[in-house]
Amino acid sequence: MKQIIQDLKTGATILEEVPVPQVKPGYILIKTTHTLVSLGTERMLVEFGKANLIDKARQQPDKVKQVLDKIKTDGLQPTLEAVFNKLGQPLPLGYCNVGKVIAVGKGVTEFMIGDRVASNGHHAEFVCVPKNLVARIPDNVSDEEAVFTVIGSIGLQGIRLLNPQLGETIVVIGLGLIGLVTAQLLKANGCKVIGIDYDRQKVNLANELGIQAISPEEGTNPVKFVLEQTEYIGADGILITASSKSNDVIHEACEMSRKRGRIILVGVIGLNMRRDDFYKKELSFQVSCSYGPGRYDENYENKGQDYPLPYVRWTEKRNFKTILQTISSGTLNVRPLITEEVDLNQYEEIYGDMRKKGSIASILRFPEISKIETTISVGSHGFRAGKGVIGIIGAGNFTSSTIIPALNKVNANIKYIASAQGLSAKILAKKAHAEYATSDYNVILEDPEVDLVIVSTRHNLHAPMVIETLKIGKSVFVEKPLCLNTVEMDAIIEAIKENPEQVTLTVGFNRRFSPFAEKMKELAGNGPKNIIATMNAGFIPADSWVHDVDTGGGRIIGEACHFIDLCSFLADSDVTAVCMNAMGVNPQENTDNASILLQYANGTNAVINYFANGSKSYAKERIEVFSQEHVLILDNWRKLEGYGIKGFSSMKGNMDKGHKRQFELLNERIKNGGNPLIPFDSIINTTRTSFGCITSMKENRWVTIE
Repeated sequence: MKQIIQDLKTGATILEEVPVPQVKPGYILIKTTHTLVSLGTERMLVEFGKANLIDKARQQPDKVKQVLDKIKTDGLQPTLEAVFNKLGQPLPLGYCNVGKVIAVGKGVTEFMIGDRVASNGHHAEFVCVPKNLVARIPDNVSDEEAVFTVIGSIGLQGIRLLNPQLGETIVVIGLGLIGLVTAQLLKANGCKVIGIDYDRQKVNLANELGIQAISPEEGTNPVKFVLEQTEYIGADGILITASSKSNDVIHEACEMSRKRGRIILVGVIGLNMRRDDFYKKELSFQVSCSYGPGRYDENYENKGQDYPLPYVRWTEKRNFKTILQTISSGTLNVRPLITEEVDLNQYEEIYGDMRKKGSIASILRFPEISKIETTISVGSHGFRAGKGVIGIIGAGNFTSSTIIPALNKVNANIKYIASAQGLSAKILAKKAHAEYATSDYNVILEDPEVDLVIVSTRHNLHAPMVIETLKIGKSVFVEKPLCLNTVEMDAIIEAIKENPEQVTLTVGFNRRFSPFAEKMKELAGNGPKNIIATMNAGFIPADSWVHDVDTGGGRIIGEACHFIDLCSFLADSDVTAVCMNAMGVNPQENTDNASILLQYANGTNAVINYFANGSKSYAKERIEVFSQEHVLILDNWRKLEGYGIKGFSSMKGNMDKGHKRQFELLNERIKNGGNPLIPFDSIINTTRTSFGCITSMKENRWVTIE
């Protein structure tokens, strides 16, 4: 299928060929007929992509600070690699989609195949959208009209926050697409509406729609005009739908407001506010968030958990339905807003010049397609005789920034990249010089040429994909954690037992493969040790999937397992008991501020301090080993210092967490055979210990590890 993307590195807007996405539980798969181009939002993304690095930095000063902090802690080269990797991930454009349902995911009951629907899907021939971001289109509403659903909901949410009353005077600043829709809805609500825009064509269109509108470009003072129209009382409410860097917009909005007036920002403007503007009139100001309640809520949008209507009357989906109802009844007239309609393959007619005078709404028409391709060829690169073939499931940031570069450095033969949505698979397949991109990971499992499957998905998918891969007789490398609970772990153990000689399981505990870790273990010698591992993990918002116990497993199981494995590697022994204490009066299962105490079979004692409340400007990781009157200190995988060790004082180098060596060894083993990179018993010991951490915290006791 074809999809429009924005390349942030080159600035090009591209019509890319990508695999059709797979329908997921709680989602529906839609064959697109029309999409609406948001000339405001999308223009900002396109222009940002075209900007040079200096201009990009000027537009995001907060990101510049993060980059500078990362350079201090990680070094210049790793930071530049991270920055360019981020810029190398194109953005899918579009969020106003109309089409027909062609597949329904498990748990979806309100939609059927063949339904015409509006959604916030991208500019793509097929989109997979969660059910709470989709609404059925009334029969008397055309596809061309229905594409205004999402953009109309943005204006509607601003109106709901403003809460206008019958007879009030409301000013709409900015008569672009959202502004003109908003003005019509306000008029239908019984308000006296005044529109303001510098573009005379937009003002004329507003007048034709029955909206009183003016253009300051022609000399009309907007503040005086509004005051005159309201008998010098001022407007009851202001809705700002403009896009401008100027701070004058908010100042003028305050001046034309009545005392205790309300100002709602829907657009993007300069916000260097003057306290006196708000103080003397006791004005209220609020920023509207997209389509309405539910936006950016993982549980609502991606897990399909609706808000109860008696308590949350309007959600983003209910706003979608409302806009469709107003179009159906004739209350909202969107046809005059359509500036142009072009076929998908002529998309450059729109994106070539997104600042055309008078442009309001541009619509893309999509072709009829009979064949659904879930796997596409990226270009044949061939495979040398006797060389291992790799298929990768998962195309997220870690795969892009770490796994693919490491595999490329060791000339690994990557045949497939798979991702459910398809676009990221295509982008990474090109980066990895892979032969195919697919949205159906079963293609990888069914291909007899594939020797190794790499699983780099969200954590809840690790265990089922590992088991599925093991059962068909393929070796598997899975990013940490191995699994999220003992039931999954037991199933993995059984899968290994069924085929012990033919398959190998590796978990991405890469730190043990770092030359710094290997040198540290060599210098520490044999026998019991004291180990202190400190992880300045950094804050992650509470609503992130990594904290979700069912999806990410929490950061102790999902990430601290790295350090349990590292301590076991340095100790050269297995954990026999664990105790964990977490910060706070009532620590939760998904805590990320905890101290873990480990006892080992050989007498080693280890402490892992996993903290998320430190500064990002401080080094992220620090390992200390005390043994036989020796002290070794490893600072952020860049410098190892030794004290009391004859012939060794320090070892320095670029940051190296062991990824390259790990994949180098992995690539060798799948080609030439050999022992597992990490003993299976050690992997299971680490996994049991991570589960024991949570049990220890909950039950306030030491937990024995079998």
